[in-house]
Amino acid sequence: MLPTFLIGLREGLEASLVVSILVAYLVRTDRRDKLWPIWVGVGVAVALSLCVGALLTYTSARLSFEAQEAFGGIMSIVAVVFVTWMIFWMRLAARSIKGELEHGVDRALAMGTGALVVTAFLAVGREGVETALFVWSTIAYSSSGAVPFVGLVLGVGTSVVLAWLLYRRAVRINLSTFFTWTGAGLILVAGGVLAYGVHDLQEAGILPGLDSLAFDVSHVIAPTSVIGTLLKGVFNFSPATTWLQAVAWVLYVVPVMILFLTPQRWRRREAEKASRHTPEVATVPAGAAQD
Repeated sequence: MLPTFLIGLREGLEASLVVSILVAYLVRTDRRDKLWPIWVGVGVAVALSLCVGALLTYTSARLSFEAQEAFGGIMSIVAVVFVTWMIFWMRLAARSIKGELEHGVDRALAMGTGALVVTAFLAVGREGVETALFVWSTIAYSSSGAVPFVGLVLGVGTSVVLAWLLYRRAVRINLSTFFTWTGAGLILVAGGVLAYGVHDLQEAGILPGLDSLAFDVSHVIAPTSVIGTLLKGVFNFSPATTWLQAVAWVLYVVPVMILFLTPQRWRRREAEKASRHTPEVATVPAGAAQD
């Protein structure tokens, strides 16, 4: 439940924040009559995401064992690529996304209602398709029945409530810290998905080394034990891991985590240095400034 909850929370909050920015801009500019195209675009984007998830499930179910493993492995790698791109894109675009969306709404309003629907659809649809692909790749290796879906629903529901509270200014959260922590968590989840994707390709005969194990701790951590189930559910950890799986996990998680976290620390240090060397500036009351 935890990985899908984390995916639903992060991706859902990104999409919900985008929708709240679009709605707030239309309300602020007294264009409430143009709100319905936004909700139409959001609805179509959600429907597309559900269709993508259903298509992936239907396609994999009709394949042979080897084809299923190959399909699952390829889709897992694609999902890891998408979620990695999403994590870094959100970090880089967070400061400018509001202005870009408002500019897009202005252009869409000038072009007509259909363009406004497309704007909302594209803004939300990207997050929805990424969520469907990554959730499917995560659930494909789970044996917990409907539990992962419950985690996804809870995550998306929580994100919608948070976005609404932020829109109403009922709560305040540090979005930079939120996306940093959830991004780091998703990197670990993606590393596990990548490792299992590699294992699928090994079982399909596309990659070698299926019988070459880096370690086997099944006698210590049984796959069916509580700890084994938790590790598999959260990190896709396998007690019997091949060398290729281990190498893929390390080569992905270590450099991606360093690249993701280092700029945050660098910016924090620079801000601290700037605050130490910046002279104090006397504040001028607003009334005096106007005089």
